[in-house]
Amino acid sequence: MSRKVLHLDSNHPVIAEGLEQLGFQNEYDYTSTYEEVLERIKDYEGLIIRSRIPIDQPLLAQAENLKFIGRIGAGLENIDLVAAEKQGIFLAAAPEGNRNAVAEHTLGLLLSLFNKLNTANKEVRSGLWRREENRGIELDGKTVGIIGYGNMGKQFAKKLRGFDVETLCFDLKPNIGDENARQVSIDELREKTDILSLHLPQTPDTIHLIDTAFIEQMKKPFWLLNTGRGSAVKTEDLVSALKKGEIKGAGLDVLEYESKSFTNLFEHNNKPEAFSYLINADNVMLTPHVAGWSVESYYLLSKVVLDKITSLYTKKDL
Repeated sequence: MSRKVLHLDSNHPVIAEGLEQLGFQNEYDYTSTYEEVLERIKDYEGLIIRSRIPIDQPLLAQAENLKFIGRIGAGLENIDLVAAEKQGIFLAAAPEGNRNAVAEHTLGLLLSLFNKLNTANKEVRSGLWRREENRGIELDGKTVGIIGYGNMGKQFAKKLRGFDVETLCFDLKPNIGDENARQVSIDELREKTDILSLHLPQTPDTIHLIDTAFIEQMKKPFWLLNTGRGSAVKTEDLVSALKKGEIKGAGLDVLEYESKSFTNLFEHNNKPEAFSYLINADNVMLTPHVAGWSVESYYLLSKVVLDKITSLYTKKDL
């Protein structure tokens, strides 16, 4: 019986080529429904995914021959981690593969907001030449607070070293501050932060972390950046804070309205009132969940996952 790997999403061909060299037969299915995948998952030793199909307990229960899951991306919220661990399934994600892309995109959002690049570009294209109205502000002298100091947060802090800023980080894990960011309590972060950047996975603790209660505990108006998961920000409360001036502006690559697969903006095609405000606000920058989706990371995400799977099979014959 051949050792087969099922690819549920398209990715860089490097991963399929590498798996073939390991002796696997690659099969590709980018259209089947969850129910259709459920019926035949038992035939596969490996699974390569992004976010199209949830890998939940019922599906894993049918995956009696599954040895590894390669997640081409950083987040694992689409996988039942407890069930996978119980079955001894190896999980390979790739936060190292797109951390640089995320960091550069986050910096781009920040600088675009500070220099009103989006508004100025639209105005000049429409024949307006408004210099005073588009006067920017400088990043130097500001304090940047990062919540979530893993791969993405650390890389963003590294990018900030070229600026004269104070960089603080808050994370539930102790002793992870470094030469690029000083780890502080949440109270100190709230007291000093001018720019708040979120680099969080989706967990029960991070959903709607940024809500009215959190915003009101910040000691001064701040700029908000989110290139992690849209669920971390309660959009209605963000809009309320923007209207009051409690948040000066926002750069959002992710929104809580995204579908679980991240391929569509609205799960049910209804446009919330809060979103209508965001798309018309000059002090808001929006991008379609592409911070980690650069030309370079397209290759690196697959290569990192391949390397981890290769390392697994090199260590022991499964």
